[in-house]
Amino acid sequence: MMDAEPDPEPGPDSSGESRFRAFRQAEALVESRRPLDALKALEPLLEEETDKPSVQLLAGRAYFHSAQLRRAERAFTRVLELDPTDHYARFVLGRTLQRLGRLTEALAQMRIASAMHPIPEYLEAISEVSARIALRD
Repeated sequence: MMDAEPDPEPGPDSSGESRFRAFRQAEALVESRRPLDALKALEPLLEEETDKPSVQLLAGRAYFHSAQLRRAERAFTRVLELDPTDHYARFVLGRTLQRLGRLTEALAQMRIASAMHPIPEYLEAISEVSARIALRD
């Protein structure tokens, strides 16, 4: 007689644990410049956790790094709907709009991000976009 495998019934924490592992794996993949692999790892979370700012932000970063800019814009906008105080989401939304050529909108988002959290990276981006707008006009 063969030993029976334990029921594949997940315990109370296994679902949360697997989502946590998927998120961390996707995060590592984004950091190692593998955004498409990160999006694959994020797929189940994007279906189950549509109202989690952290999931949307990570997806936005992966979309941004894989040049899926409209999807990135939607993800970052969703983060800001859920948490309007997220300065980083506002900044990367600005970067996304910049890459889409929507410089005036980009500048507005970057200025808000900088007002919320004035770090050199944000200030440099504002200068860069302002200069591009000045050259265009």
